[in-house]
Amino acid sequence: MSKRLLVPVDGSDPANTALEFALEEYPDAHLTVLSIIDPTDMGYGSIEAAPSTFERLQESAEERTESILADARERAESAGVEVETETMIGMPSRAIVEWAENNDVDAIVIGSHGREGVTRVLLGSVAETVVRRSPVPVTVVR
Repeated sequence: MSKRLLVPVDGSDPANTALEFALEEYPDAHLTVLSIIDPTDMGYGSIEAAPSTFERLQESAEERTESILADARERAESAGVEVETETMIGMPSRAIVEWAENNDVDAIVIGSHGREGVTRVLLGSVAETVVRRSPVPVTVVR
């Protein structure tokens, strides 16, 4: 039985590296590529999120997410691997862990920005939080 892997992507170089790693190292696995729409990236709580502009911000976030997933599908197709894509709305680390808890996955492959020191403390680390809270093994790719 092949492994079922979750690969979160956000369009960043580290996420793309993690996807490439999963495609190369687990070509026979069932890959689910997950993209998260983060409400804080949509201007939630700012003046821009007024009801009159919220729909436009949400549409823009959804278009960006679909573009990221289309790129992931193209990369997988080039590698000869079929992937399933999913989208969630929420805080990235929580959404990734929640998806893993509620779906049948054997492991998560996630990219890391490799932040250190004060930057990591101030910005947090999605990968670090996923490692600490995940119900399944996590491979962090740099």
